[in-house]
Amino acid sequence: MTEQQTKEINARNERYNKYVESVTPKTGTFVSLLKAFVIGGITCVIAELIGDGLSTLLPSLSDELVSSYTSMIIVSVAIFFTGFGFYDVIARHGGAGSFLPITGFANAMSSAALEYKSEGLILGTSVKMFTVVGPVVVNGIVWSTFAGIVRYLVMLIFGV
Repeated sequence: MTEQQTKEINARNERYNKYVESVTPKTGTFVSLLKAFVIGGITCVIAELIGDGLSTLLPSLSDELVSSYTSMIIVSVAIFFTGFGFYDVIARHGGAGSFLPITGFANAMSSAALEYKSEGLILGTSVKMFTVVGPVVVNGIVWSTFAGIVRYLVMLIFGV
C-alpha cells in the first residue's frame, strides 16, 4: 500500500469517526445508572407487591409457591409487554435495569420468538428462542460449578 493510499484511508476513518460521534446520543453515566437503578428497583418492588398480594389472598400457599407464582406472573407480564411493544419503551429508558431482573430474560426469549415467527413454529420460533437460552444455561452451569468449587475449598481451608 502506498503512502497516498494510507493517507486517504486515515482521512476516511477520521471523517467516519467524526460522523459517528456526531450522531451518537450523548448520555451521562450517572443518569444512566440512576435510571437503571430506578427501573430495576420498580420491577423488583412490583414483584414484591405481587408476592405480598398472593400471600394475603391465599394464606395457605407456602413461601416457595408464592415465589414461583410471582415469578410466573412477572415473566408473563414481561412477555405481554414485549408482544405489545411496551418493553422496548421501558428498556430504552431503563437500560440495564430492565434487563437484569428475570423480566429481561423473558423479553429476550419472547422477542426472538416474535422476530422469527415467519420462519415457522419449529425452525423459526423455537430454534431462535432457544438460541438465547443456550448461552445462559451454559454460563449458569459453568459459573455455578466454579462457585461450588470455590465454596468447597473455602469450607476445607477455613472449616466454615
